[in-house]
Amino acid sequence: MGNTRRSGRKERLTRMATMQILFVVGMTLIIGPQKTLMFFARRQKLKGTAAFVAGILLILLRWPLVGFCVELYGLIVLFWDFVGTIAMFVTNVPVIGPYVALALDRIGAVRRNSELPV
Repeated sequence: MGNTRRSGRKERLTRMATMQILFVVGMTLIIGPQKTLMFFARRQKLKGTAAFVAGILLILLRWPLVGFCVELYGLIVLFWDFVGTIAMFVTNVPVIGPYVALALDRIGAVRRNSELPV
């Protein structure tokens, strides 16, 4: 019984590490290697990049919960600028868009006429 528990844990760790590698590879295929490198290496993004990489390393070192939390923090820091873009996209969805737009206007979360984060 102990052996199957270990093999299941090892399998989950391998799956988590594989997902992280596929995330970075997928992003590279979508926006290109140069833009991917520029995105992760920007001065404003270094803290998020360091946390993301540290999270992957912690997962590989068999600290999956801590690694996942550190990695999640890194992803939030890296992609927080996209929240406004996503919110503006959701406001154009037919059924829920007007309600989302109303909520965003009330809390003042909408950035109008701003540049995209990438």
